[in-house]
Order: sequence, then C-alpha cells, then structure tokens
Amino acid sequence: MTLTPLPDRSIKLDGSRIGILLIHGLAGTPVEMRMTAKGLNKAGYTVHCCQLAGHCGSEADLVATGWQDWLASVEAAYVELRAKVDQVFVGGLSMGAMLSLHLASKYPEISGCLCFAPTLWYDGFSLPWTRIFLRPLIWTWAGQKYRFIEQEPYGLKDARIRAAVVKSLHSGNSEEAGLLGTPSQSLQQFWKMIDAIRPKLKNIKQPVFIAHAREDDIASLKNAIYLQTNLGGLVETLVLDDSYHLVTIDRQRSLVVDRAVSFLNFVAGKPGP
Repeated sequence: MTLTPLPDRSIKLDGSRIGILLIHGLAGTPVEMRMTAKGLNKAGYTVHCCQLAGHCGSEADLVATGWQDWLASVEAAYVELRAKVDQVFVGGLSMGAMLSLHLASKYPEISGCLCFAPTLWYDGFSLPWTRIFLRPLIWTWAGQKYRFIEQEPYGLKDARIRAAVVKSLHSGNSEEAGLLGTPSQSLQQFWKMIDAIRPKLKNIKQPVFIAHAREDDIASLKNAIYLQTNLGGLVETLVLDDSYHLVTIDRQRSLVVDRAVSFLNFVAGKPGP
C-alpha cells in the first residue's frame, strides 16, 4: 500500500554517541514523548522520537496503515539514528513500548529497552470490561464501525495537564494530542502486533526498564508483571504511586526520567552524577 506522506513531527535532539530511540503510542504523537526526550537529552544522550506511519493526520490516515507499517517507521528511524551513534537504546509509551520490544527482538545489538506503561491489554480501571468484551466485538461486522473514544481521566492524574490535553484532543489538531478516538481497524492491528511479539519475549535478552503506574487507567499493572515474568533478561521495574497511564507527562514524569537515566547509565557503563 502506498501511504500519503504526512508532515514530519519527529523530535531529534543531539547529544553523545549513545542514542535513544523513543516511540509514541497508538493514535498518539511524538509530543507525548517530548518531556522524556528533553530529560534524557539533558543527561547527555542523543534522542530521536520517531513518528509512526499514519499518525499525526486524520483517522483515515491511521486506518490506511497497519502494525507492520508502524514497525517499518521504527526500523527506519533506528537505521537513521544508528548511523549517528555508537550505541542505541530503544523505548516507548504504551503500544510504543511493545514496538520497542519488537525492534529489540529483531536487532540484538540494541543495548536495552525503556518501557513506559507497556500495554498488551486494555484492562485499566477506567475500562474494566474491555479485556472481556472489546476484542471479540471488534472482529464482528458491527465492531468494524467501533471507535475507542478517549474518556476520563484520559491517562492523566494531574488535572491541569489533563485539561490541556483534553482541549487539544477536542480541537481536532491531531499533530499535538493525537486522535480522540481509535478506530476498530487500528485496534485489530494492535492486537495482531501483540500476538506477534508475545512468543518472542523470552528471546529478548537485553536489559529492560519498566515504569508503570499502580493505578493505570488504561493498562493495569498486570501488563508490567507479565513482561517481568516472560522477558528473557534483566528487568528493572518502577511502580508509580501518583500517576495514571501517560507516565511520560503525568505527575511523576521527572521521577520516570531520573530512574530511566540511572538505568541507562548503568547499562551503558557511564558514571553516575
């Protein structure tokens, strides 16, 4: 399928010869990784946050792509970053975390992964029914017209930030906050991607850092526990007590960056501050 090019909203921050590739979530944008990118760059790292195919455009743009297109975007960004640095880590938010694991399984030379609110199932407290009913519904004729609409608390415990995000979501400017609703076809692609990566988890030997909120409204802590149990290498986990799903922009975003930097420094063999 030939995809219509969309304006490039990727983020690129130059730093050392150690690079970090960050990946945003489904129906999201690189903006949701901007604070994390700046924090990691301040610690000295070169940071690129790629834009996934079909994102930062219309719902039709997103539906025109599938999970393999999203992974191809990540691979292209990895090749570009790898040409500039000597060592690469990869990470992402929500679905982006799972794409980072896909990349690590394919490229064992990747040094490690940062998984922020990794999502295999939509089973958070704001949508407890979805794990049982949503996936079977999506594959029906009626389910093809379904859109997963963002709702309170929109992944954010911080009321001030939530208000700003909600305003952007309802403005129609998908380049900033992403789409208000995720179409069923894209959810189908998400689940196909999860089905493809789960058998590979035990073969991922790179160190992995996980930051997940205990009260995640979108993906429960069970997602992080599953990865802890099934990944094949070292796993360091930070359980947050004052955040919801969007841990990269919520109340404990600075703690997430600080702990991610400590993990990166340890794995890369860099001295601490």
